[in-house]
Amino acid sequence: MNSAYALRKEICEVGRRVYQRGYVAANDGNISVRMEADRVLCTPTGVSKGYLSEDMLAICDMDGTQIAGSMKISSEIRMHLEIYKLRSDINSVVHAHPPTATGFAVAGIELTQCVLPEVIVSLGGVPLAAYGTPGGPDIVEPMKPLLRQYDAVLMANHGVVTLGQHVMDAHFKMETVEHFAKIALVAHQLGSVGTLADKDVDDLVALRDRFGIGDRPVCERQPGTLSGDGGDLVEKITEEVMRQLR
Repeated sequence: MNSAYALRKEICEVGRRVYQRGYVAANDGNISVRMEADRVLCTPTGVSKGYLSEDMLAICDMDGTQIAGSMKISSEIRMHLEIYKLRSDINSVVHAHPPTATGFAVAGIELTQCVLPEVIVSLGGVPLAAYGTPGGPDIVEPMKPLLRQYDAVLMANHGVVTLGQHVMDAHFKMETVEHFAKIALVAHQLGSVGTLADKDVDDLVALRDRFGIGDRPVCERQPGTLSGDGGDLVEKITEEVMRQLR
């Protein structure tokens, strides 16, 4: 792991990035890094992520007890802690509300189709978890089955959570999710979403070992759905997205 000071700087940098990109508004979102086996560095409650400074960050143990920092930790840190308990390979969690991806979450539409090579290789897909009440243990329960496999999950009527080996890794995955969502939205509006053929998907999955990124779930392969010929599912999704935008 990096030094404590370097981790603090990285969290503040990611905070500025998610704020500047419009992934959070006001005091939304939270960011954390696992410093040690039983210590987590995290953002405080009630502070814009675009205006974080290193001294604002807090440290808690794996039970959520704050052990350092003058500002109170976010109540959603418990979601982060549950993720760390589920995934020993993960050292950072970013939670934000990127508008387009969150729009898909509000519409109840997953981003799991085999569409973009970069997403297939890095994430496999971005599934949708059922709604959980923020600020308590209920928020993470619907996500647990998905978080065991996926590094990015849409949270119904809420936002997105991404997992990484370090804080920039988690942030870049958030960027990938929002970029994917923007492209998917345009394709849905145009009424035609072309998915990749099975052989092309297999070739992309084979690249994972070369890139050293380990196993990822394979995106959904559903012949006839979201094909380039404007099928019924495309029309249904387009109508639902447009209804949410009215």
